[in-house]
Amino acid sequence: MINNDKYKDLIKYLKSLEKVVLAFSGGVDSTFLLRAAKEALDENVKAVTILSPYIPKWEIKEAKQLAEELGIEHEIIEAPIIDSIKFNPENRCYLCKTAVFSMILKVAKEEGYSCVIDGTNFDDIKDYRPGLKALKELEVKSPLLECKLTKQEIRTFSKELGLKTWDKPSYACLLTRIPYGNELKVEDFEKIENAEKYMMSIGFRAMRVRCHGDLARIEVNRADRSKLFDEKLLDTISENIKKCGFKYVALDLQGYRVGSFNENINK
Repeated sequence: MINNDKYKDLIKYLKSLEKVVLAFSGGVDSTFLLRAAKEALDENVKAVTILSPYIPKWEIKEAKQLAEELGIEHEIIEAPIIDSIKFNPENRCYLCKTAVFSMILKVAKEEGYSCVIDGTNFDDIKDYRPGLKALKELEVKSPLLECKLTKQEIRTFSKELGLKTWDKPSYACLLTRIPYGNELKVEDFEKIENAEKYMMSIGFRAMRVRCHGDLARIEVNRADRSKLFDEKLLDTISENIKKCGFKYVALDLQGYRVGSFNENINK
């Protein structure tokens, strides 16, 4: 066990919940929380992962592997693109989380679990996250937020626990790659997933490929922008991104930043 007051508070908090279902994405936060829940509750924790057109297939595969490695019961639930988010409204995260967590809550209730928990952390409240309203309304508990654990603390503790996700880049669902107001199409999600998978394969871990119809707007980590000052590499990237289904490829000069489509909306 980690000798840290915040971590001890988290374990104590989790023990008080008795039996939980964790909404598990396989990201840094939910993997750390799953590991802590295993320590606190042993077999009284179950992981549930959502399978949807806007969740990359490789993330589902990773989540499955992580749950297996941690010895956690794991269920994958299929979720379609619901009608209310078909045209990607600004509150789509609220609508989506309401629908998805209602499904997870149904599983918890039917199987006798006391509550549903998720990996929202203390830093998440600083960003535009309408989905947090849905979690509050549905009475989903966020142990990392309640115990005021920041992203950096979660990464540090994850490393101490030997979790391979400790330095995994943040990776939001593919809905965040589509401009608000645009129709959501399965084929666009496939293009984005393949394009981002390619960018990761050539060493760009923290990045996004935003989809503007036929145009792919690439955001790479600001520290990685200098790597793109190579005409041969730019040609290769353009060629491969076009193979994913895009007609045009552009580089965002500002680099990657969380929620770039949120910059021009009224929060």
